[in-house]
Amino acid sequence: MHHLRVLAISVLMSEQISSHRLFVDHPLLADAVIVCLPTQAHYLLNVLRLGEGALLPVFNGVEGEWVAQLHLHGRKKCTLQILRQTREQSSGPAIHYLFAPLKKARLDYMAQKATELGVASLQPVLTRRTNVARLKTERLEANIIEAAEQCGILRVPQLRECCKLEALLAGWDTELPLIFCDEAAPVKSPLEALSALQKDTALAVLVGPEGGFDEQERALLLAQPFVHALSLGPRIMRADTAAVAILALANAVLFDWR
Repeated sequence: MHHLRVLAISVLMSEQISSHRLFVDHPLLADAVIVCLPTQAHYLLNVLRLGEGALLPVFNGVEGEWVAQLHLHGRKKCTLQILRQTREQSSGPAIHYLFAPLKKARLDYMAQKATELGVASLQPVLTRRTNVARLKTERLEANIIEAAEQCGILRVPQLRECCKLEALLAGWDTELPLIFCDEAAPVKSPLEALSALQKDTALAVLVGPEGGFDEQERALLLAQPFVHALSLGPRIMRADTAAVAILALANAVLFDWR
């Protein structure tokens, strides 16, 4: 009986799967072997301190979530052997989030929270009052992936190329509604405004820079038939706070929080 108990404990321990998920830019199928990048190897071996044979969930944003087994190759290198699928790929709200780039900490926060709230894509938009001269896309992508790893989602939002507001509107798909968070709009219930839109269909949301849109930009937006101006209440919010507010409202009224 003692030997059987030890064997049962050993099997249970061997099946313990780490709670830490890892994004891999690699096709996922049974028995595939993935060579970890140096940054991934450092994270797995030195930060998480995982050892030979450790099991952890991996995903690539396309093919669901799989269990992988870690194999060490010296002190600084490792590979992942893909074992089995644990979750099929799922999508999320068809929300495209458009934003004027912010400064470092606020941009990091915004990217993380937008990812956690399930957006399908993030689109940086240059406006006349945008205070960021150069957008570091590598940092933004790293924040998106880290948020996806930590919050358990399977879809990783697409990061689109930065463009100017005027060019964006000129090439817009007029079938796609654009919610414009307008500080100057009359204060009315955003729930009522969103309820007028069709549920579970694609939607874009635009939040402006820290200084707000200038009058010419606002007039250009309001002149578009696909734009719906929306107030976020009587208090002026920071851009990163407004992102959380409008995405939470959209999920609650139109998408999978209903």
